[in-house]
Amino acid sequence: MFHRFTDHPASVNETYFQHMGMAFGFGGRMLVGALACFLHGLFPFLCLTRGSDTIRALHHRMVSHRVVQHSGRPVAPSPLKVVVAGD
Repeated sequence: MFHRFTDHPASVNETYFQHMGMAFGFGGRMLVGALACFLHGLFPFLCLTRGSDTIRALHHRMVSHRVVQHSGRPVAPSPLKVVVAGD
């Protein structure tokens, strides 16, 4: 039963508590970004880029720089082309 708590964190090179901290950090940032989006919906002059900035930062942190282990070997994520509105 204990392995259910450690298998996934180990696959991304983290301990259970490191993974918990990362997940809580991501969740907190998503909550702040979501609140900014709701505020922007009510008051379009507020939080003009906070939602998209949050998404970009979390994607960069999670996808672009994470090493995932498959069958015991680290595998770097494949590079993705990101298209940003206005580019």
